[in-house]
Amino acid sequence: VDLRLPEKYLRRPISVCDYDETTLTLIYKVVGGGTEIMSTLPVGTKLDVLTGLGNGYNTSLSGDRPVLVGGGVGVPPMYGTAKRLLSEGKHPIAVLGFNSKCDVFYEEEFRALGVETRVVTVDGSYGQKGFVSEALGEGYDYFCACGPVAMLKAVSDASTSDGLLSFEERMGCGFGACVGCTCKTKYGNKRICKDGPVLEKEEVVW
Repeated sequence: VDLRLPEKYLRRPISVCDYDETTLTLIYKVVGGGTEIMSTLPVGTKLDVLTGLGNGYNTSLSGDRPVLVGGGVGVPPMYGTAKRLLSEGKHPIAVLGFNSKCDVFYEEEFRALGVETRVVTVDGSYGQKGFVSEALGEGYDYFCACGPVAMLKAVSDASTSDGLLSFEERMGCGFGACVGCTCKTKYGNKRICKDGPVLEKEEVVW
């Protein structure tokens, strides 16, 4: 979704964590002026929202044991994806990566779904020490990943299967008109906001 915020000309793109018929759950980290404004909005504030943007993970890929890899603020969209996969009778594994123990969130929510959950911290203060690319394990059919570009490349290089990568990019318009959030692929440049944010592993040119 793309949110219009007070005092900001450009909207802010935020991945969807979860949703139902009447509610969207969005989780964000304060990293700039836009998210700083969001953190100060009173309960009940109404925001203009662009939605129905871009694409999501294709859960119809063959195999019933996908691994879901989230790094930092790339964790929230993995939660909604896990719920969808479970509803389709699949058995996802979640690998959640953070810098330190104090950054860990949503671990219990994944476990409450009955999903095998592995937590990785760079400094080793909680869970497995290292990077998510080192915790993929074996026996999975494909992967879905969301997080910083360096993490996505590491997961792509380390994986032994096909995969889907959700890119984080600054976006201008949010629907493909300004061409400000492109990614190089084997098929030419693709717009992350419209042709993505999810791209297939084999098409991305690093």
